[in-house]
Amino acid sequence: MSTANSKSPKERVDPHTMDERRADVARRLRTAREMAGLSQGQVARILQIHRPSVSEAEAGRRRVPAEELSELAKIYGVSVNWLSGFGADKLDPGNPRVELAARELGKLKPEDLNRVLQLLAALRSEPGTNE
Repeated sequence: MSTANSKSPKERVDPHTMDERRADVARRLRTAREMAGLSQGQVARILQIHRPSVSEAEAGRRRVPAEELSELAKIYGVSVNWLSGFGADKLDPGNPRVELAARELGKLKPEDLNRVLQLLAALRSEPGTNE
């Protein structure tokens, strides 16, 4: 029988790496919820959990079970891989909001996408918007 304590030092997971991963998952959970336009309370009701559980997960103080992560991915319209920071769909690990925006843009009708692109071009051309 193998236990976590019987692993060699090379096989043990670096706690700093785990902390970074948990923080990344927490950021992605919050970003995905906000991009979905949902409050923590709404997500809690959908999942039938207490609101502080959502808050704790988004703060990185609570581990999110795989089943819950899967449900959150469905609710937010993102992949479990993206929420957990893995997979081929990881575009820019430093900016998950850009990736979520790209996913949402991909869902638009061509004419709506053209309007959004025109709006973005107009925003870029306005003075003081490059901040």
